[in-house]
Amino acid sequence: MSLQQEIIQELGVKPAIDVQEEIRKRVDFLKDYVKKAGVSGLLIAISGGIDSAVAAGLCKKATDELTVETGKEYKTVGVFQPYGKQEDIHDSYATADAFDLKYRMETNIEESVNEVALEVEYGLKGIGDSRHMTKEGKGNVKARMRMVVQYAIAFEMNLLVVGTDHASEAITGFFTKWGDGAVDITPLSSLNKRQVRAVAAGLGVPDSIVNKAPTAGLWEGQTDEKELGISYEDNSDYLEGKQIDPAVADKLEKHYQKTHHKRRGIPGI
Repeated sequence: MSLQQEIIQELGVKPAIDVQEEIRKRVDFLKDYVKKAGVSGLLIAISGGIDSAVAAGLCKKATDELTVETGKEYKTVGVFQPYGKQEDIHDSYATADAFDLKYRMETNIEESVNEVALEVEYGLKGIGDSRHMTKEGKGNVKARMRMVVQYAIAFEMNLLVVGTDHASEAITGFFTKWGDGAVDITPLSSLNKRQVRAVAAGLGVPDSIVNKAPTAGLWEGQTDEKELGISYEDNSDYLEGKQIDPAVADKLEKHYQKTHHKRRGIPGI
């Protein structure tokens, strides 16, 4: 078995999907998990991007169906988490409107993140390393702070925290360990980015969100493809078992091997 085949098998990506079948399967997965966990619903952080929009649509469909089937209200709570002023936050609200999210809230993480960064800089100064945090380091703090807030809300409301990670992010390790990778359930995990887009169209995600450049939103001007140096088209082709430029395939596989620790539990002995 080639490394490509091993990766595809591990991540569970299909070479082609039936969109409505995938929506049904993932909604049922969420419903079953909510019932078994004995919680009151699902929490999804809505960034304004396609991944969180798709997850929000699946969550809302799941909780709506559970409410009808049981006669008890199940909630999907949408959380918007800007750092200061977020230029595209209107897309977060557009997602909530598209899926008629009754429960939504905005929690700005700027002050909390800046306090953590300041404490880190004080600590570094104490050992003779006087400098500001790197943008990448501070970006990780943002991702982790968002999860701290999400879990605090989820605890108070008896909800499960839903993740947006998918196979195209998993293969490159393009998520923050104990940040956006720290969730209770991931309904998109076996889809590549192309398939996420297809599911988005099937759910009715607004076109403005489907067509925007993917970004983690951790610093100004950041985009996924620019940071990784690999297009999502090549990434998706690879995960569907197609042959791509050998240099790009090698780059993907190196990302996969280097980020192995992100996809595994904590090692011990």
